[in-house]
Amino acid sequence: MSRPNKPQRQNKQTQDANASAMKVVTVKGKAGLHKRNVHQGRYDFTQLVKALPELQKHVIKNPKGDASINFSDPLAVKLLNKALLAHHYNVTSWDIPEGYLCPPIPGRADYIHRLAELFSSESASLKHNQVKALDVGVGANCIYPIVGATQYGWHYIGSDVDAESVDNSNRIANQNSVLNGRIECRLQSDSRHFFKGIIKPNEFYDVTTCNPPFHKSLQEAQQGTERKIKNLAANKSKRDQATNQSQSTRSPILNFGGQKAELWCPGGEAAFVKNMAFESRDFAKQVLWFTTLISKKENVRWMRKNLEKAGACEVRIVEMSQGQKTSRFMAWTFKSEAERQQWLKLKS
Repeated sequence: MSRPNKPQRQNKQTQDANASAMKVVTVKGKAGLHKRNVHQGRYDFTQLVKALPELQKHVIKNPKGDASINFSDPLAVKLLNKALLAHHYNVTSWDIPEGYLCPPIPGRADYIHRLAELFSSESASLKHNQVKALDVGVGANCIYPIVGATQYGWHYIGSDVDAESVDNSNRIANQNSVLNGRIECRLQSDSRHFFKGIIKPNEFYDVTTCNPPFHKSLQEAQQGTERKIKNLAANKSKRDQATNQSQSTRSPILNFGGQKAELWCPGGEAAFVKNMAFESRDFAKQVLWFTTLISKKENVRWMRKNLEKAGACEVRIVEMSQGQKTSRFMAWTFKSEAERQQWLKLKS
């Protein structure tokens, strides 16, 4: 049943008034990883192998004689992640089920470090161990909560629509003493929602994080993965390294990992972040800053328009540059600067 025309016009007038007041700030970071990111420079494979001896048999030499791994080998990539987590974060019990997303940790960590900087810019006296965060789509890897908990002492709730992901992330949190009492993961029983059913009536969060599904369909996700594999193969060929093309092309999703909810959703990233923007206003009183990564640059303008319509008070577009790759996340709040300062006083 369609809504009456008059209320629609009134809603639009209200939205337009809110839109005109929205403040937008673009934060251009320095090139490279954040200064507090522990993953500066090349991987130290000597130390990584000490942390995880199992990694040794996957270490190879590139033409320059530097240690590396075959990044098209899913097992080698997973073991590299395990070693990084053990060496840098003291997370010694970590694994993911076969076929699940195994993300590059340095870039993921940068998101958390730049969020911490956003807080510090608003309150120099903030006590980070008082921060409560929510990761929407925590996955089976639990990376964002791990970095937030170990680097800043944040308390994290993770949510996911996939039960195995939730179980695995809870297992990681429970099996590592550095994470005990700081991470709890919950099942989102309705895939149409982001915060509803997860944020309880009397819960308050300082920040939310999210890495949205990138693709619109399984076919598009598979094509994207195949392109990555071909690029890796081409780069290896240029470096005069042997390429096992038959292994790389046989199971593209397995090689890079990722279940349906991790890789794609109807409408892709654009639809996902739009829906998140409008649902976030229902939790405006319970969350200080909502944030999400935006993979496609063209979706930044799209998200701004939707946040204007949703009535956001302020938006931050934080750019991250790593080598030739530029990524960004968007942060938005429904609270004025004075209201944010009052909120953060309780965290000092």
